[in-house]
Amino acid sequence: MQTTFQSDHGRLRHSRWYERILLSFRTNLVLGFLLTTILPALWEWGWHWHNRSAMITMVASGIAYLIAISAVHAISRFPGTRALVYILPFMTVAYLVMGVLLQACQLAFSAETMVISYVISLCAAGAGYLVAARYRIRKIAVVPMGQVGDFCQQHAVDWRWLQQPDLKDMRVDGVVADLKSEMSPEWQRFLADCMIRRIPVHDAQRFHEELTGKVGLEHVYQNRYGLLVTNGNYEIAKRAVDFIVALSMLPLILPVIGMAAVLIRRDDPGPVFFRQQRAGFQGREFDVYKLRSMYVDPGNQTPTADGEDPRITRIGRKLRKYRIDELPQLFNVLKGDMSLIGPRPETPSLTEAYERDIPFFRYRHVVRPGITGWAQIEQGYVSEVEGSKRKLEYDFYYIKNFSFRIDILILVRTIRTVFTGSGAR
Repeated sequence: MQTTFQSDHGRLRHSRWYERILLSFRTNLVLGFLLTTILPALWEWGWHWHNRSAMITMVASGIAYLIAISAVHAISRFPGTRALVYILPFMTVAYLVMGVLLQACQLAFSAETMVISYVISLCAAGAGYLVAARYRIRKIAVVPMGQVGDFCQQHAVDWRWLQQPDLKDMRVDGVVADLKSEMSPEWQRFLADCMIRRIPVHDAQRFHEELTGKVGLEHVYQNRYGLLVTNGNYEIAKRAVDFIVALSMLPLILPVIGMAAVLIRRDDPGPVFFRQQRAGFQGREFDVYKLRSMYVDPGNQTPTADGEDPRITRIGRKLRKYRIDELPQLFNVLKGDMSLIGPRPETPSLTEAYERDIPFFRYRHVVRPGITGWAQIEQGYVSEVEGSKRKLEYDFYYIKNFSFRIDILILVRTIRTVFTGSGAR
């Protein structure tokens, strides 16, 4: 049977010319740029804004808007990320940095106009994402062959399971198939026709990873090694940034560590710091530093069934809730044992246990372990075996997507976690 498409059947969703224009990121980018530059200028200077100060203000406002909205768009592609949440912090930082740069360069500009531009950018970007939200639930057709059933489950996707190689009247955002399975010539022609029609064809396993933010351990061997090689240039740049940021933070964290040390000794006499051996970059073992949060002699107490741990001191709970106990790890960052962002380092015994069951686990050491990471912001801290396995799936996703974009996303979400205290042990 030869697969054919009727002219009005089996088309890409939102492919009509007006849909492509209205829902295009580039269109919204241009409209937002005009709103955040022209409107504030008209408000401040009317039609007589052709002077140096006005032009500098307009250019600066436009650049701040473009940088912020592009950053929001870039990180919103990661799973579990709502672009609307990041508009405020990204816009705020972009406009503040731009204002500081203009002041530092002693360029004349209108602060009032930039504030107006900032407010308009928040309103325009927020409205744009809210209006488009109803179109963001993806409609995906599924080729029912191979292991596709293991991957195509829920995750806010409208799955359309095909019975035959024909989309009929469906307008979809893409087609998912287990591209490693054996397919009949009819299904192969169907996928080829989809690509001809500009309907994206996704591999089921990779599509599942994009939705969940995890690389399933049962499928980790199906990832080609070439897809898992990290970017060497970014790795070097990241190490330099880690060192500079950690060094610059020392004047801020040393007083906090000092105050915490006093409270720790008042709560339970004993050492202030806790040191434990961990497996790190390229499998090398190192001592990780933390502020002590448990009693020196907890007796025979053990964690309860509801997750409460009586071994943790009163001040220790506060230190853990706001991640203050992690601050001494900045010294590990300075030494090069750790990074600010990366998979959490495991103890050598746990690493050895994992390697017995998952030989591929060693690949986790291809990047430096971090103070915070993708697994922590997605799942929080876990202690049970099954939870630890899920954490490992998040770690593999981070390694596979090792980039500046995912590090920025992790950093922003970590800051939010620190202020809210969510996910604490």
